[in-house]
Amino acid sequence: MKVSVVVPIYNGEKDLPELIECLRSQTYAPDEVEYLLVDNNSSDRTKNFIEAAAEEPTISPQLNPLNILPLSENKIQSSYAARNTGIRAATGDIIAFTDADCRPQAQWLEKLIEPFTNSNIGIVAGEIVALPSQNILEKHADSQDTLSQKHTLANAFCPYGQTANLAIRREAFERVGLFRPYLTTGGDADICWRILRETSYELKLAEEAIVKHRHRSTLAELESQWRRYGKSNQYLHELYGVDLTRSLTAKEYFYRLSRWLLKELPGTGIKAILGKADGADLLNTPIGLFNVRARSRGQREAKLPEEARLIVSLEE
Repeated sequence: MKVSVVVPIYNGEKDLPELIECLRSQTYAPDEVEYLLVDNNSSDRTKNFIEAAAEEPTISPQLNPLNILPLSENKIQSSYAARNTGIRAATGDIIAFTDADCRPQAQWLEKLIEPFTNSNIGIVAGEIVALPSQNILEKHADSQDTLSQKHTLANAFCPYGQTANLAIRREAFERVGLFRPYLTTGGDADICWRILRETSYELKLAEEAIVKHRHRSTLAELESQWRRYGKSNQYLHELYGVDLTRSLTAKEYFYRLSRWLLKELPGTGIKAILGKADGADLLNTPIGLFNVRARSRGQREAKLPEEARLIVSLEE
C-alpha cells in the first residue's frame, strides 16, 4: 500500500537530524513510502536542511534511501495549511502525519498502516509516548499521560486522533475536504470529526504504532501548551456548539489549593521522606491548577477568526 508521510515544519532545524534518522529506520517497505517535508515559512535553516536531506541518497548511496520531497507553504502561517500542501502533492492511498519534534519508532509506519486492510477504517491513530522525563514538570506530565491519544479518543462529543501520530485515507479527504488552512489549533479534532460524522468511516487505535515526544520542560512552555488547548476548545465550541471543558470557579480553585496545602502535601511529604514519592508527586496539584488556569485563559482569549471557518478541497 503506497503511503505518503506529511510533516509540517516551522523552525525545526534542531529537530530534523533526529527525525530523519527515525524515518530512515522505518521497517515499512522504502519503495512504498514518500516523505513530504513542508517548510512553513521558517526563519532558520529548515528549508536548506530539507533540501539537503532530499539529496542524500545520491550523495551518500550507502545510506538507506528515503524518498523525500521538499515542499514549502509560505502564504499561510499554520501547520494545517502546511499539511494541506503536503496532501495535495501526495500520491499515496494513505496519508500519515507526524511532527518535526516527534520521534517515530522503527515499526511506527508499519503498525500505523496495518488497520487499513479493513476498508471500513478511514482514520488510524497511533500512540504518543513521552521521551524520558528530565525534571518535575516533565515527570508530572508523564504521570498524567498528557500526550496519550487515549484522552482525545475518549472525547465525549466525538473521538479524534492527534496529528502527531495519525493516518487518514486519501479518499476521506476527497469526500470532506482538507484541514481548515487558517485554523491554528484544533484542526486534528475538526478533520476527524468531519470524517466520522459525514462518512461511514471508522477510527482505529494502533497502540503499537508509537511516536515519542518530549514533554514541556519550562513553565513558559507549559503555559503556552495549555493556553493552546484552551484556544482549541473555544474554536471547536464555535465550530460545533459543544462545550468541551468547563473552567474552574474561583471557589473551586482555592478549595483544591487549600486541600493540597492542608491534606495532600503533608501526606506526600512523609512519603517523600520515606523515598516513596518525589518532587512531581509533591507538586502534582499546583502544577495541575497552573495548567487549568492557562487553559481557561486560552479559552477566554480565543475568538475564532472568520477565515478559520474555511474548508478547502483537495483539488483547489
